[in-house]
Order: sequence, then structure tokens, then C-alpha cells
Amino acid sequence: MTEIIEKSGLRWLWLTAIMLILDQATKYWTVQVLNLHESYEVLSYFNFTYARNYGAAFSFLGDAGGWQKYLFTAIAFAVSAFLLYSLKKNSVNKRWENIAFTLVLSGAIGNVMDRLMFGYVVDFLDFDLGFYRWPTFNVADIAIFIGAAMIILDSLIHPEKDNKEEK
Repeated sequence: MTEIIEKSGLRWLWLTAIMLILDQATKYWTVQVLNLHESYEVLSYFNFTYARNYGAAFSFLGDAGGWQKYLFTAIAFAVSAFLLYSLKKNSVNKRWENIAFTLVLSGAIGNVMDRLMFGYVVDFLDFDLGFYRWPTFNVADIAIFIGAAMIILDSLIHPEKDNKEEK
């Protein structure tokens, strides 16, 4: 088993653990320090604001009545299983792809932990640019965004990689 971990992308799971700890610690801090909807101004355009997201990205299906919790939990489990499988199949040397997968994995696990424990996701990073207020988000969302952007960027820079693997 250790040989599989050392030679595969599973060796990069340390990054998932670090991001998951950071995500959960910042959410714990938020819940301990702020009341729901309370804000603490850091900069004129950035606040720590305790919010609860019952939906997915941008509160998609947030007011759907509760069934969405199970849908998003199932999706997170499926995505996590696929990412773990992909990491196991990847060489440890595919750094970019392994890092991208571990970031998305950490975000999926971090948000699904919230859903299972609370029934919602704890959000707290709040940007208000005056002309646009970004939906409140968290460290798990940042990890998912960066990981997904890395996957997209890799597919644009190296489109031939997919063609070689299909042949």
C-alpha cells in the first residue's frame, strides 16, 4: 500500500489535509466569534461576515426546502471518489494535475462536512466592491475554484494530452 501512495498522486493528499484543516479552522473561528449575519470590517471592501449557505455555489437551490442537502452531499461524495481514483492512477510526478485534484478534493470534503454536521455550509469571506457584492464564500470554495481553474488551464495548454491517452 505504501508503494502505491509513494508512486501515485495519492502522495499529494497532504495538501488536501492542510487545506481541510485551514477550512475547518476558519469556519470554527467564524462561528465562535461572529453571530449569524454579523460583519467585521477588515478593509472598506472586505468583511468577515457569518453566513449560512443551504445551497451550492452562489446559494443555488438554497431555498429548495432541504432536499438539496442530500443532492449536494451525494455529488461531493461522487466527485471525491473520482478524484481519489484519479490520484491513485496518476504518477506522483504529475504535480500540476495532482495539486489541482487535491485542492478540489479538500474543498468538496470541507463543504460536505459542514452539510453533514449542520445542514448548511459556513461562509464568511465577504467582498463588496460598491458596484458589485460577491456572494459570501469560504476557504473550501477558494480551493475548489483554484483546483478547477488549474484543471481547465491544463486542458487548454496541453489539449494533446487527452488525445494521446485515448489512443
